[in-house]
Amino acid sequence: MKVTHNIERARFEIQVEDATAVLDYDLADGLMTITHTFVPPELRGQSIAGQLAKAAFQYAQTQSLKVIPECSYIGVYARRHSKVQRLLV
Repeated sequence: MKVTHNIERARFEIQVEDATAVLDYDLADGLMTITHTFVPPELRGQSIAGQLAKAAFQYAQTQSLKVIPECSYIGVYARRHSKVQRLLV
């Protein structure tokens, strides 16, 4: 599945038919605050949230941003993926 970075809406998206999964964030002062991750019920169980998180952390790394995980899913994702932990504030 393709992750799209919607810069205007400050979010990463995966569109599957009529359903859209999203990861929302805010940027300020070199920090990416990930505020919300949502996967519609019909798309759950397909690792979609993980794909969104991976894309967000890759973006943060390429942009030299630190990440604040306000979203509980992102905190869990970071604990499971040691490579992204160095990006956390």
